Amino acid sequence: MNKDRFCQGKAKYLENYHVTLYTLLMKLNDLTRKKRRLDGHRPLDAALLRNLEEWFQVELTYTSNALEGNTLTRLETALVIEKGLTVGGKTLREHLEAANHSHALDFVRNLATGTSAMLTARNILAVHEIILKGIDDGNAGHFRAVPVRISGSRVVLPNPLKVPSLMDELEAWLLSEPNLHPAALAAEAHYRLVTIHPFVDGNGRTARLLMNLILMMHGYPPAIIRKEDRLAYLSALEKAQLGGSKRDYEDIVIRATNRSLDIYLKALRSSPRGTAVASANLLKIGALAKAAGQTVATIRYWTSQGLIDVAETLPSGYLLFDPGMIKRCKQIESLKEKRMTIAEIRDELARQQARQED
Repeated sequence: MNKDRFCQGKAKYLENYHVTLYTLLMKLNDLTRKKRRLDGHRPLDAALLRNLEEWFQVELTYTSNALEGNTLTRLETALVIEKGLTVGGKTLREHLEAANHSHALDFVRNLATGTSAMLTARNILAVHEIILKGIDDGNAGHFRAVPVRISGSRVVLPNPLKVPSLMDELEAWLLSEPNLHPAALAAEAHYRLVTIHPFVDGNGRTARLLMNLILMMHGYPPAIIRKEDRLAYLSALEKAQLGGSKRDYEDIVIRATNRSLDIYLKALRSSPRGTAVASANLLKIGALAKAAGQTVATIRYWTSQGLIDVAETLPSGYLLFDPGMIKRCKQIESLKEKRMTIAEIRDELARQQARQED
């Protein structure tokens, strides 16, 4: 009886693990498809790109500092980094945190134009030095030499004597170009850095900049961990650091990356050139059905079951699909002929997509 319960429990665990892994894979595939749509618009209009980068400069600085307790508002952050103004009632440290993060982001954007060879411990130290400049010059750009604890957390951080070798291992791993989706790689690099916790202060901001350096190197916009996601973000990190699943944490990074892609794609749709490109590239449901030799009702059903991806939903409610979904329809039809269930078809499509990504 106990053995039966154990087997049932193990089967349930494996089933849940499989479903979670499948969901993660599909989310990563969705990022890839959106990135390809974004690439179809490159080179981006210079004025539009400048506007987006300026918005992200403020938003990334505001949110990353807010996660660490900085009380500057979004508008106040913009005044500090864009106008060089001071805000009454705010501390000098908070002003420096805003200015420094903005400068560190500029440094990271410059690194992102290079290759993965730039993902070194030395450059991570350089980012950290900018973040703490004028705030804690004695520790800026230096590994910690003392034990530290995360306030309110049960996580035990590495002994300071181990930090240099752990950072060497992180660098070796980064330079080995791990075979991971860019968002998964960015999330894992962030996780490894905050888990080493190599600095007395500034670990979170440095880790988020490393995460975004990797995303930008691969052509993705930077991901924003929002202020309202602070508790979920920190809880998910702690859960993983205490030996639990990383899935909640990875999901937060994926959703943040997805939001940034949506911001870029929405801005492109609002521009005359972007609207023309989108209209030329995407298919309405009727056009997809005709090209795939299916009925509109079938396409709607496959879409509802997660077999076909919607590229965009217009304000009028029209669904638009990437032309690649024509091939997807043919794959589904082929798998149906093998008498596969919807769930089996979903799994097989995910496996095929994973092989293509590899």
